[in-house]
Amino acid sequence: MATLAASSSGESGRKGPAGWYAAAKDYIADLKAEMRRVTWPTRKQVQATTAVVIAAVFLFAAYFAAVDLILGRAITKIFDTLAQR
Repeated sequence: MATLAASSSGESGRKGPAGWYAAAKDYIADLKAEMRRVTWPTRKQVQATTAVVIAAVFLFAAYFAAVDLILGRAITKIFDTLAQR
């Protein structure tokens, strides 16, 4: 973050294409350093969390389908009742 603050404040004094190139080079170097610090999940963790997400999606889909069915029938019944009058 210090590199970003220094380069954004114009401390390097470069402008134009040379400044842009230096800023891009600094950004890539910082990006590589940050990616080395990332703690990556194991394959087993990814599979487990993916399974949980897929199961949750299907459960929510079933819940919303049931609610939609119940509310749809209730509204249809109300409209039918009102239309008969």
